Amino acid sequence: MRVLIPSPLRSYTQKEVVEATGGTLAEVLADLDRQFPGIRFRIVDEQDRMRPHIRFFVNGEQEFDLERPLQPTDALDIVQALSGG
Repeated sequence: MRVLIPSPLRSYTQKEVVEATGGTLAEVLADLDRQFPGIRFRIVDEQDRMRPHIRFFVNGEQEFDLERPLQPTDALDIVQALSGG
């Protein structure tokens, strides 16, 4: 499936859009980490929870469940909020 990578994480992928496989959101993140070591830890914490500044959108709809079933034709957008002072 097509995965949109936010600009703060593109140092891992060197691309804005990559391809990944998996039957659930968690499996897609594992595939991303296989291809781009270290990226998953920037997205999901040690307790397998989405980090507070990360949002997932599957086919344009926000998703919070890492066990959500996905289809190969789905599109995943990973969005990272920026903060500063």
